[in-house]
Amino acid sequence: MKRTVISFLCICALMLGCVPLAGALEGESLRAADTLATLGLVQGTSDGDYDLDAPATRAQAAVLLVRLAGAQADAAADPWFAGFRDVPAWAADAVDYAAHQGWVTGVSETSFNAAGNIDAGDWFASLLRMLGYEEGRDFTLADAASFAWRAGLTTRPCDGPMSRGQLFLSMQDALNFPYRDGSETVVERLIRLGLTSRSAANALGLLDTTLSARQLADRSLSSVFKLVTYTTQESVDNNDPDFDGSGFFISADGLAVTNYHVIHGAMEAVAVTQDGQRFPVERVLYYDAGVDVAVVKISTLSESHVRSAFPPLTMAPSGSADVRSGDIVYAIGSPLGQGLSVSSGVVSDPARGISPYTLPCILNTADTSQGSSGGALFNEYGQVIGITSGAYRDGNGMYLAVPIEAVLTADLTGEGQTLREVRSIMYVEPEEPPLA
Repeated sequence: MKRTVISFLCICALMLGCVPLAGALEGESLRAADTLATLGLVQGTSDGDYDLDAPATRAQAAVLLVRLAGAQADAAADPWFAGFRDVPAWAADAVDYAAHQGWVTGVSETSFNAAGNIDAGDWFASLLRMLGYEEGRDFTLADAASFAWRAGLTTRPCDGPMSRGQLFLSMQDALNFPYRDGSETVVERLIRLGLTSRSAANALGLLDTTLSARQLADRSLSSVFKLVTYTTQESVDNNDPDFDGSGFFISADGLAVTNYHVIHGAMEAVAVTQDGQRFPVERVLYYDAGVDVAVVKISTLSESHVRSAFPPLTMAPSGSADVRSGDIVYAIGSPLGQGLSVSSGVVSDPARGISPYTLPCILNTADTSQGSSGGALFNEYGQVIGITSGAYRDGNGMYLAVPIEAVLTADLTGEGQTLREVRSIMYVEPEEPPLA
């Protein structure tokens, strides 16, 4: 009997709960403090407590920032004076050095407000500057905290004054985050500088390149989005989308991947990001109906503000060439209109030929449902190896993903076309067209 393929037409209600950083469990803060103490980055109080609930001061934040950068010796040797008159002696070297590097700023020419509670926006702006991100190009002070969350620098959305425990949690998150130039992660730099040992970092699991489902979700959920499409002028005029799909960013300036059948027949489309912002699709840079892949350019201008940058996912350099049966995989998409979801499974067959696809697909057991088309399929290292696309109608745990090679080899340098222009082009329908 002929086996048919269900192509997932995505629905996404952005219902992922966002737990405020201020509500993080005390146990997580304590574990973060212990991790940082093992690496020599934080110290407890005289009675062995970390005082996790106490407000984190701006002076404390500057000291911790310099330690995280591995720049304690440089700070002690730097004679530059920032001009602040309210910084205690124990923090003076760090504050002056961080100000000299452009990582922190005072509240006036002579005041740093050293004893004041550090705000999440100020802290993440300082952390981003330390990592090589440029204010104005990559982020703004107003959106520094939300940018850090979207980029995966922190795993928890954060706003307002921070406690010491929250500061430690964000530092722990930053350890495996790379500098903007991609040269190394924060913990790799600390090891290279001899400020912590490789054995200590390895014992803490900081050098393990494989990710758990939770780690993958923390790093990648903000890079996947809901893609709503409008196929008639009436639906455009009424702002009543006809279909929903998924997609994911592959560049900070808005290049994104989805399935071709998600945008098939669309006149307009809008990407709805994890934080609820809506960004229109500007152009289609590449599409292939047979492979069921499309690469689109998402505008950085939403209905309310301009997004400085999107958090891109990393594609596996060799695509699916190194994928083998039995490999662990994760899928992120928007099934059944219930919001972004993460599932895990294994590869059943790395190259299963199935009509109507013109390339062999990755057959896997990571659960996806109607509503997951255009989502990302990851290997255990957090790299995208495929685009979730379909399943065997009568199968059980037999899900299909288009290999990412189609994107890796695509020419994305052209001007592209609008969705309406793509819609007007006649093409031969696939043997068994997706349910679009």
